[in-house]
Amino acid sequence: MRVLIIEDDREVGLFVAKGLSEAGHVVDRADNGRDGLFLAASEPFDVLVVDRMLPGGIDGLGIVRALRETGNQVPVLFLSALNDIDERVRGLKAGGDDYLAKPFAFAELLARVEALSRRARQTGPDTVLRVGDLELDLLAQKAERAGKPIDLKGREFKILEYLMRHAGQVVTRTMLLEGVWNYHFDPQTNVIDVHMSRLRSKIDKGFEKPLIFTVRNAGYMIRA
Repeated sequence: MRVLIIEDDREVGLFVAKGLSEAGHVVDRADNGRDGLFLAASEPFDVLVVDRMLPGGIDGLGIVRALRETGNQVPVLFLSALNDIDERVRGLKAGGDDYLAKPFAFAELLARVEALSRRARQTGPDTVLRVGDLELDLLAQKAERAGKPIDLKGREFKILEYLMRHAGQVVTRTMLLEGVWNYHFDPQTNVIDVHMSRLRSKIDKGFEKPLIFTVRNAGYMIRA
């Protein structure tokens, strides 16, 4: 399991990271909201452990709201010294999955993190993917944006599905080649560029806000 800890208290962050690592999990850390959101949006994690109050221009609630708005449903455990009912409700309404008050016993944190990971794995596969006003029906093999049908060819549909399953994350050329074309090497063609150009024209043309973005020297991202 890969876990991201977003915690500005260095002592707490190192304590949690050490315990999770010793339990056999891979751990990444960020000590402010800005860096935490960037990591959470650009890398695949199984669970996030997020402090409620953070420096960096965005707090824990803001991080989770931003992720949920892009379709990123990674499970989130909030940590906070704010332990009243209203604060717990705010955390859950923002898109958090669990809430643990400080101070806490590491054994309880570990149990909650592993429970969130299991719950996410046991959830049945999505049959409808959504990013903003874009909807992809995997069973009916149909796409529409703001209620307007979009005619996609087979490969375009697969590319869009892959992007939407990784909404808010950078999708590299290698990821697309392996996930859509089943290539485990780069055939050195412009096949991805051609398909992405056609897909972006169908998804974004005629709409006020684009959803598909090129991330320079990295790949592509779909986000609301």
